[in-house]
Amino acid sequence: MSDIAALSIQNVTRNFGGLVAVDQMSFEIQEHEVLGLIGPNGSGKTTMLNLISGLLKLSSGKVELFGKEISGRSSNRIARQGIARTFQLVRMLPSMTVMENVSAGGVFGHRRYWGDKLERRAKYMVGQVGLEGQEQMPVGALTYIDQKRVELARALMSDPQLLLLDEWLAGLNPSEMKIGISLINGLRYEGRTIVVVEHYMDAIRSLCDRCVVMNSGAKIAEGSPEDVLSDPEVVRAYLGDDDA
Repeated sequence: MSDIAALSIQNVTRNFGGLVAVDQMSFEIQEHEVLGLIGPNGSGKTTMLNLISGLLKLSSGKVELFGKEISGRSSNRIARQGIARTFQLVRMLPSMTVMENVSAGGVFGHRRYWGDKLERRAKYMVGQVGLEGQEQMPVGALTYIDQKRVELARALMSDPQLLLLDEWLAGLNPSEMKIGISLINGLRYEGRTIVVVEHYMDAIRSLCDRCVVMNSGAKIAEGSPEDVLSDPEVVRAYLGDDDA
C-alpha cells in the first residue's frame, strides 16, 4: 500500500452566501479502503461528494487524489483523473439501452475504450452487476434496483481509482437491500477504494473499514463503525439531546 493517501481532504470549506455547508473538513482515505461518510440529513455529506467530484467549487481548502491536487478542476477532468460516482437520484440516459448507458462510462472516464474493446468491457460490466441478458433492454423498462445496477456498472466502466456512492442503497426494499450490499461487498473484495454515503447503519457496519461523521457541515467523529456509532456526540446528532 502506498504511503500517499488515495484521497486527501484538507480544510475544505464551502459557503453558499452566508450558509457554511461544509466547514473546515479534513480526512483521508487509503487505497483499497471503504470509508463511510455519515451524518443526519442536511449535515453536508452530498455537498462533500460534490466538492470531491468537481460538481461544486471549494470556497477554501484542498482536495488531492494520490498526492495530486484536483481542487478547482472541472468535473469531467476529475472523472478522467480517476473519480467516478453515483447519485442520490438515479441518472439514466433514458432514450438508450442498458448497454448504451453502461458504454457511456467507458468513453468519458479514467480509462477510455473504443470499438470492440468498449463493447467487451460494457458486456462484462453488465454481467458483473447481474444484468446479463438485458443488454438491449430500454433503461426505462427496468426496475429501480436494476437502474441502480446500470448506474453502478457505468461508474465502474472506466476502472476508477476512487468510487463515490451517494446513498446508492436508498429506496430499496429489504430483499433488494441484501442484493445491493452484496454488490458493494464484491467491490470491496476486489480492492476498490470507495466512499459510501449511507443512512442504513447495518450497511455501514458490514461494508466500511472506517467512518467519518458530519453534522452541520463539520466533522464530529472519525474511527471504526463500532466506535463512531457509539460516540455520544454522534448519537446526539442523530437523535437529539433529549434521546441521547
